[in-house]
Amino acid sequence: MSAVATAPDIETKRSFNEVWLITIGHALTHWYPATFYVLAPVIGLELGLSYTQIASITAAQAFAGALSNIPGGMIVDSMGRKGLLMALSLAWIGFPYLIMAFTHSYWMLLVCAVLIGVGNTIWHPTAIPTLANRFPDRKGLVVSIHGMGGNVGDAVAPFLAGLLLSGFVVGGIAFNFDFTWRQVMIFNVAPGIVMAVAIFWLLGKLQMDGKTKGSDKGIGFRGVLQGFGGLLKNRTMMLLAISSSFRSMTQGSLMVFVPLYLANTMGYSPWAIGAAMMGLQLAGFVASPVAGAMSDKVGPRSIMMSSMAMTAVVILMMIFTGGTPYFVFFVAVLGFFLFAIRAVLQAWTLDATPKGMGGSAIGLLFGFQAVGNSIGLMICGSVADNFGLLSTFYFMAGTIILANMFVFVIGKPDAQSA
Repeated sequence: MSAVATAPDIETKRSFNEVWLITIGHALTHWYPATFYVLAPVIGLELGLSYTQIASITAAQAFAGALSNIPGGMIVDSMGRKGLLMALSLAWIGFPYLIMAFTHSYWMLLVCAVLIGVGNTIWHPTAIPTLANRFPDRKGLVVSIHGMGGNVGDAVAPFLAGLLLSGFVVGGIAFNFDFTWRQVMIFNVAPGIVMAVAIFWLLGKLQMDGKTKGSDKGIGFRGVLQGFGGLLKNRTMMLLAISSSFRSMTQGSLMVFVPLYLANTMGYSPWAIGAAMMGLQLAGFVASPVAGAMSDKVGPRSIMMSSMAMTAVVILMMIFTGGTPYFVFFVAVLGFFLFAIRAVLQAWTLDATPKGMGGSAIGLLFGFQAVGNSIGLMICGSVADNFGLLSTFYFMAGTIILANMFVFVIGKPDAQSA
């Protein structure tokens, strides 16, 4: 009797060990771009880039993701070896950042950004459905844990990058590092290499058992092609994707233009900028599991609508307090509402997705997000060059309101994933 009782506990413990490993890997996929947000003002100053050019580097990454997310998701669904795919994605993301450290050309930065965008398309369609398939009754929670990894990467990376670029003072003693942005990029590659090897070794040979075993084998490319048309006809799926594209306009623009505003308008040091961005992400770290657990109980719609409405309010408060310390305070508050719904949105997408099509659905979702991100960045870059940095935040407030309008008209999911 005791053996029967402890078997589920062993499976749960083993599964959550895999959850934490995948979550750490997710943190590193966010580590690289989060570092770039703090380095961008320094890079722009050294290379003489305009705001539009700085934004276009991240926009190029997003645009490449827009083109490759959907086929990437379809490849994931058609194949097995999910651990191998995650390790490949992590290594692929890190290598172009290493190349960036040695370039003096704006155009080479764009090429590297495109390569990063392609590599990043494999991670989410692989990791998120894998976790959801293991915990079908706790999608919101496990996906939110995975999302917390992204928050950690987004929080710690800019803080450490800021420290390495400048330094800090403790008890009147100054610790000055004064590394160049190129040296910081080189240092950042090491953790990704270590984690890619760990994921390949520990998950690359992962054998799913029970009802999740088939999902790791894949359904074949023919099965994916047959099911993809149904995704495009799925009303809930498409409304979520469109909503997510407008939300990504807000999030992507904030991640680029908040550091630029703090550096070029408020005169913050790289260390202070990193600390502010860390506060933004730590708030999201706290909010994500709360929102994920609540969505499992009360449904995702009300959680998403309230969070996006509050995001718009906080962005407007940032505009009114621009140039003051209150601006930084509202940056942290913003993170609580902006990142709370990321995992909820992903879990809702999987709820609306037929069995075996999770990777394609996440690829489609992230493809729409990448389109919105790239468009939003280019618009904000032009607005900043012509009307000033603070004007970009009006655009961000408008896009999150539009995202909420699409959620408002979504009904119940069209299909339940199994």
